[in-house]
Amino acid sequence: MKNNNSMNAVFTAVVSVCIALLTAFIVGTISMVLIKGIPSFATSIQIKEIQFAIKLSLYTSVVSTLLCIILSLPIAYGMARLSFPGQKLVNSILEIPMALPPIVAGVALLILFGNSCFGNFLSGIGLDFVFTINGIILAQFFVNVPYMLRVLKTTIENIDPRLEFVARTLGCNKVQSFFKVTLPLAKNGLVAGIIITWARAIGEFGAALMLAGATRMRTETLPISLFLNMSTGDLELAMASATILIIISLVSLFVFQYFGGGTEHSRTGI
Repeated sequence: MKNNNSMNAVFTAVVSVCIALLTAFIVGTISMVLIKGIPSFATSIQIKEIQFAIKLSLYTSVVSTLLCIILSLPIAYGMARLSFPGQKLVNSILEIPMALPPIVAGVALLILFGNSCFGNFLSGIGLDFVFTINGIILAQFFVNVPYMLRVLKTTIENIDPRLEFVARTLGCNKVQSFFKVTLPLAKNGLVAGIIITWARAIGEFGAALMLAGATRMRTETLPISLFLNMSTGDLELAMASATILIIISLVSLFVFQYFGGGTEHSRTGI
């Protein structure tokens, strides 16, 4: 009995030390950036370059997140509710961008939308993605849409399909039952998906860099601004961009956890 108590105490101590070490490491790392960035933060955000990066980041991240929502809702519902041959394969394919290194995703997009038959066709009708703002939006969408799909699919799977069936027996068709029953019950999951997708979009770097390039005051989002200013040794502006990204990430994580915690109750509608 004493041996068991001793082993339990040792195990608890090891787990506690691991938690404390990792927590301290993360807090210490983030704090170093904030310590360097916050003192000059107020003056840095008044510089036109940083203001441009903030505006462009907000614009591209909002547009790409809206695209993710529009496409992910029907696909997530279909993957959660329908059954068809090759479903597991399709699900794996839809999640490939999540497993790819962002810079590899950017190279793939550059090849497809660059000097190819498909890219030249799009360019001919006025849709240019290489070294343009459209390219940033496309890169953000491609990299982040699997996250939105996964969150929404899990949320819809946790909603009892019998509720939709009851709605249809009361006169609703599938469209009406989706909007009147499924979507309201999936509200928390949808909000959580929007927040995490938007936060990842605003911090997207690798794929956007490969497809849209890194041009000051043209394709300069906050991550690109951080990269450019670190490359030129302007630590003040670099730390300003990093501080803004950290603040956005922390707020988004808090909101995601708050709303994401409610998805587990979706099955009962509570």
